[in-house]
Amino acid sequence: MKIVVHDTATAMLDLLRRPVEERPEALREMLGPLHSAMSVAGGDLVETHRMGSGFRLDVDDPRYEPALHRMREARVWERIEDSLTAAWERISGAAPGIGHAETVHVVLVLGDPDDHHLTVRSAGSFGLGGFPGAIYLVMWPTGTSLEKIHHVAAHEFHHNVRYANVVWNPMTVTVGEHVVAEGLAEAFVRELAGEQAMGPWANALSGAALDRAYEKITADIDVAGMGNLTAYVLGDATARLMGQQPVGLPDFAGYPVGLRIVDAHLAASGLTAAQSTALPAREILTNAGVPSR
Repeated sequence: MKIVVHDTATAMLDLLRRPVEERPEALREMLGPLHSAMSVAGGDLVETHRMGSGFRLDVDDPRYEPALHRMREARVWERIEDSLTAAWERISGAAPGIGHAETVHVVLVLGDPDDHHLTVRSAGSFGLGGFPGAIYLVMWPTGTSLEKIHHVAAHEFHHNVRYANVVWNPMTVTVGEHVVAEGLAEAFVRELAGEQAMGPWANALSGAALDRAYEKITADIDVAGMGNLTAYVLGDATARLMGQQPVGLPDFAGYPVGLRIVDAHLAASGLTAAQSTALPAREILTNAGVPSR
């Protein structure tokens, strides 16, 4: 596998110095390496950027360039590349012959500092890695995101390899598949770099709140269709933001619930998260004692 972490810092600095009317096309060119892998999702990647907490194209914001310089000083791009190289070594060593994209293009874009979902709810970063061959990361430099962006990339990389082996059908994908994938990806980050590397979402709930979320999610484990899944994984607030129905769950509920399920699977099977990358969700759920509903 070839991993290409694109130098989007240089591209974004150039973009920000262009007239406003030229910026959408400059962004489209910067996002071009993702187009082939993500085209199955339909739509324009510039619109994905606009709707997905990316920096604004229509304003001159004096915060943007210093943010990019701060990210460069923190060696964000180099750390992402090192983390993904280590991630691939771990997965390919644990699961020889596992399917994968020949090349994975990684594009990191600056986020919008005024976007609450990014800077507050998501602690400054999130990603999209479920399209084999493409990893899209959004970041505004906060203390947490600067510390953990390369681990976020490893989380998304786990998705990237999983979905080169496991079919994600938007019409039939279930709550179970989604929460298992998130739990596996966080368990993999922990396996790769330690407990402290995990994202804040992995520990979003504990105690009785986690127990309640676990009961709700496992009761609806076979609910299907992407239009129904957001509240179970990201919580009601994000579901409303995306025009989907709330189900009574707090932010990122699916992550700690998914991690609980995966940890039960790992204990029962003796496998690692890397070895489990391509396992069917139903096998993992069965190992964890979660019945089909």
